[in-house]
Amino acid sequence: MAARPPKSRAPLYVGLAAAGGVGYYLYSAGGNPKVAEKQFEHDAARASAAVKSELPGRGKQVKKEGEVYGEKVDAFFDKAADDAQGKLSAAEARAKQLGNDVRKDLQGSIDRADRRVEESAAKVKEGVNNGWNIFSGKK
Repeated sequence: MAARPPKSRAPLYVGLAAAGGVGYYLYSAGGNPKVAEKQFEHDAARASAAVKSELPGRGKQVKKEGEVYGEKVDAFFDKAADDAQGKLSAAEARAKQLGNDVRKDLQGSIDRADRRVEESAAKVKEGVNNGWNIFSGKK
């Protein structure tokens, strides 16, 4: 049974790069592994320092940009809240006005109904009085 090739060739390339790095440092150190290790440590420290020197400046810049965007977001939400409050106040005033209009219309309807009932009661009372007068002989 033949061995199947791996699905990904990434491990092969990583291994070749590592072997190439080891070979470079051994060659530049003249084949002495201790000197190659010290040279590698020196290069790694120098690369780390270069990366670290870039990060704090970028951190401040990102922080400033974050503050600017934060202020924009705050302003956006403040404006949205003010707009919503204005619309709510307008709707509240409109609801009060409608309530007052309905109350006036209802009161007017009640007054008209009361007048009609009173008029009808007066007519009935007049008719009843006239009916008694007929039976009692009064005119």
